[in-house]
This record gives sequence, C-alpha cells and structure tokens, in this order.
Amino acid sequence: MGASARLLRAVIMGAPGSGKGTVSSRITQHFELKHLSSGDLLRDNMLRGTEIGVLAKTFIDQGKLIPDDVMTRLALHELKNLTQHSWLLDGFPRTLPQAEALDKAYQIDTVINLNVPFEVIQHRLTARWIHPASGRVYNMEFNPPKTLGVDDVTGEPLVQREDDKPETVVKRLKAYEAQTKPVLDYYHRNAKIPEDPVQIGLNSKGNVLACVTEESRRKKGVLETFSGTETNKIWPHVYAFLQTKVPQVNQEASVTP
Repeated sequence: MGASARLLRAVIMGAPGSGKGTVSSRITQHFELKHLSSGDLLRDNMLRGTEIGVLAKTFIDQGKLIPDDVMTRLALHELKNLTQHSWLLDGFPRTLPQAEALDKAYQIDTVINLNVPFEVIQHRLTARWIHPASGRVYNMEFNPPKTLGVDDVTGEPLVQREDDKPETVVKRLKAYEAQTKPVLDYYHRNAKIPEDPVQIGLNSKGNVLACVTEESRRKKGVLETFSGTETNKIWPHVYAFLQTKVPQVNQEASVTP
C-alpha cells in the first residue's frame, strides 16, 4: 500500500530511555517529515533569549515544571513554520491539557507509542551520559562515545544527570506513567474524522458506508503502540507502519539502521 499524499501530523511518545530519540532520528532519515523536539525547541529559545524562552527559564531556574500553556505556546508557534510539511512531534504533548490544546489547532493522524518494559529502561538510563550544551545522549553499552567520557563532536566532557542515577530513575518512570497515561488514553479513544467522507465511498443507498467507516475509525483511535525490549527490533515495525502514511526520502533505503 502506498503512502498518502496528504501531509502527516504525528506524535511520538515513550518514557525516558525508551529509544524515542533514536527512533525519531531514523524516521526523519527515511521519511519526508520534520522532527520537532520540544526539548530542543526549549533549549533553542532559551539560548536565543526569546520572550517565551526567558519565561520558560524562570520556571526551570525555580525548579518548577513549565506550565502547560507555556509549552503549548512554544510548540504551536513553531508549528506555524511547518504548515507545508509533514511533521513528528516529540516531547509534546506531555499532558492531557496540552493534547487537548493541540487537538484544537491540528488534526492528529497518528500517535506512535513506544512501549518498553520499565526494568529495561532502568538499565538503559543508568548507563546514559549526556553532553549538556547540545543534548547529545550516549549509552555506555550500545552507543558509547569514541573516547570515554568525551563528546564526539566538541571534545567536551560528558556528565551523568542526577535523574539518570539509579535512585531517581524509578521515581522518574512512575511520574512519566502518571502524567502520560491520560494522554495515551485520550489518543486511544479519539480518532481523526475524514475530511471528506465521500472519499471513503458510498454504497448504493447513500452515506451508510461512510458513516460506518467513520464510526469504526472513531472507536479505534489514532494510538499505535509498538512493544519490545530493543530499539532495533521495534524499528522495523514502526518503519513498515509509516510506509503507508508518508513518502520515503529514498524509496531504495534499507529498513536497517
């Protein structure tokens, strides 16, 4: 089945350490869409000293979570620059109010949820080190830096975040689950409504076929969950799914990373 010519509006979700960054990177390598990471967007706005960046920094400096309305403004403002592109949101929406606000502005076509067992993630996170300035992430087991303790690009030292240490990982995962479960439930219940029901097809008596199809899509929702313990085994399933949704960058590209 070929990919639709319609622009794709997609979200990717997954707990910290689920492989979401790696999968997002592979998606943008293989498919014609823009990847928008809320974390990258936040860092960029703070570095540039934009109005919303300064506002967000005041909350971070106080050790507070950035309010939903601030994150929503940040994401929606950037999405205005991507109206002619398919896109993949990463890190937003993270709460139910954010998801509802996004829904008012855009029709979300699919939500890719990476479901990785928490015990696997715990093991991954404790092996994770980062380059603070860029946000580049290394894992000492499967994605180590070329030189131990040093960033590949800048040569600057890597650090382990406080919340990647074993004693705090469990708390982070429980917090993620509590925060995002309502979002996953929301996308599981909600489905996009066809823009033109006639395109679905009508039977000899009129609109019955279109109405039945729409109702069935509503029940299914837009959430697509991919479960596993290894990113390299989850990725081929995500790849196959997106082949039906969005054009590939290179039709001859291999599914392997």
